[in-house]
Amino acid sequence: MAEVRIDRAEDFEKAFRQFKIQTKREGVLEEYRERQYYSKPSKKRRKNVKRKRP
Repeated sequence: MAEVRIDRAEDFEKAFRQFKIQTKREGVLEEYRERQYYSKPSKKRRKNVKRKRP
């Protein structure tokens, strides 16, 4: 899970941008959207095959 520690002197906006970048790198939002609804294993496989093809 993404985590950003800030000091009192550090700007909140800067820390929030760092947090957003970390979550994007780790794929947290993508995983959330993927798990939001159930999809059958066969559909997952098809999706992965399509994603891997150029």
